[in-house]
Amino acid sequence: MKYNEISHFSHPQHILKFEYTEVPFKCDGCKEVGIGSRYRCSFCDFDLHMHCAIPSLSISHPFYAKCSFQFLSRPPGDTPRYCNACEKDVTGFFYHCDSCGFDLHPCCAKLPMVLDDGEVKLCLYRKVSSPCHRCGRKGRSWSYRSACKKYNLHVACVREMLVENWHELYFGHGKGSGKSQSRILSLKNTLQTPHKRSKGKVKKCCEMAALALQFIISAVLGDPTALIAGVIGTFMSRA
Repeated sequence: MKYNEISHFSHPQHILKFEYTEVPFKCDGCKEVGIGSRYRCSFCDFDLHMHCAIPSLSISHPFYAKCSFQFLSRPPGDTPRYCNACEKDVTGFFYHCDSCGFDLHPCCAKLPMVLDDGEVKLCLYRKVSSPCHRCGRKGRSWSYRSACKKYNLHVACVREMLVENWHELYFGHGKGSGKSQSRILSLKNTLQTPHKRSKGKVKKCCEMAALALQFIISAVLGDPTALIAGVIGTFMSRA
């Protein structure tokens, strides 16, 4: 449920207002990157993902049928913790299963099981047998896989790409071609180069892979409805 304004325990001094942004931000709740829908205090430059601003006190997840995850505002104790979905450190808000010890970032916990716009359908898997197009490895973190089974991307790899390109994405806003420039996330060499394909097939593969990556990025950033132009610069230029 969306509210225009909310009060939040993590920022009691001011009301947080809902807004939509195409400029990336760092969530002050989970400490992860976000884009799209957020709750913000403009006086303090304080931002929260929707999932962090209005969390569920407890959740279940189809990947962990026996687990009950509770929302926590900070990791307990001094032991380092990591998210079982993306394998990135937990440093802020998260969901924790006390009986199993599993942890999930709020945005990872709420990742859609299916992303489908009518052209590309992607399903979330805990593990896939095919290698990730980004790192070339199997297993590792959760993965999105296309219905045609041609494209696989680890959630962990998408998060790594976002961190690697954070400076360009954030500080590049407002430069170049104005508004259109703010909608471009340049992720070179995102997918491994396919072998033994014609130029026409490679071009089509590039287009479909870029579209698939666009959906995954917007979901990992906390807003699967965010319209992000996933422009993949030269990741197959040497095919």
